[in-house]
Amino acid sequence: MSRYGVALAAGVLVVSGCTETDSKPAGPRPTVSSSGAPSSAPATPSPSLHGEEREIPPFDGRRAMADVRHLAGDIGPRLATGPAFREAAGWVSDRFAHLGYDVARQTYPVPAGNSWGVDVEAGRSANVVATPRGFDAARPYVVVGAHLDTIAVAPGAEDNASGIAVLLETARRVRADGMTQVVLVAFGGEEPRGDGDDDHHVGSRHYVATMSPVERRHLRAMVSLDRVGVGPPLTVGWVEGTTPRVRDALLRLAGRAGIRTAVEENTGSDHESFADAGLPAARLGGTGYAAYHSAQDVPAVVDRAQLRRVGEVLWAWLSGRAR
Repeated sequence: MSRYGVALAAGVLVVSGCTETDSKPAGPRPTVSSSGAPSSAPATPSPSLHGEEREIPPFDGRRAMADVRHLAGDIGPRLATGPAFREAAGWVSDRFAHLGYDVARQTYPVPAGNSWGVDVEAGRSANVVATPRGFDAARPYVVVGAHLDTIAVAPGAEDNASGIAVLLETARRVRADGMTQVVLVAFGGEEPRGDGDDDHHVGSRHYVATMSPVERRHLRAMVSLDRVGVGPPLTVGWVEGTTPRVRDALLRLAGRAGIRTAVEENTGSDHESFADAGLPAARLGGTGYAAYHSAQDVPAVVDRAQLRRVGEVLWAWLSGRAR
């Protein structure tokens, strides 16, 4: 997680179900059913687009923790321009595709700089963008994102395998529900390579810069999942001077669920890229973990119950906005 951001240009490569293109997939697509391991917990009925009730799987904390362990343990540090990041991006792409999403990869340059004390060379990184079949950019929709990259030396369990794990669990539930109006993004290049605006949030700034006028006009809100695995409380951040609408909705839903919350003015995550462009956005996170940018950011610091709390608040928010 960083404090500033940058906008850079690049191309888009569709990696599942499409061909090479220079824009994110949009437009109506046939709906397909989701896949994934069954859970023993009771499912929650939810109305579908056609009026019948669907069985929605609950948030699976064990599955989410397995994802944290894979990213931070098996793969490890995921510098945005390095081979480990490319491995992680391929893995996330495969997970989205297996669930039946249309998956695209946006690529862009990332500048050289210093990653938390380590000099790093310039290179390229990628956003992995998943849209449900049936998504229509000409209708109101929301974006949920989490950054996949880490600083050079950190395994990145809390920052930010935790956010990716909640993103993937949410993807599984979205497909089971039949929601179409949500775009899920694993961003690259979020972590800082310097103190200037051109050294941070590269992937999300690229995403915003390449949105079409139709996409901008119909985007209702963006939520960034960043460092969500330590807590309670659940922390909601927003950029001061921008609309607090998303922040307030998340706080209200957490309060209804009896979840303790904290509020902070925050420019340290990918929501800033959207807020700076005048698009409503907020960050959903946990409690600050002092060693998050270090070799001590390992899976043991992540709390499965906190992942579930964040996942359920996000699901309540999506349920009223993404159909």
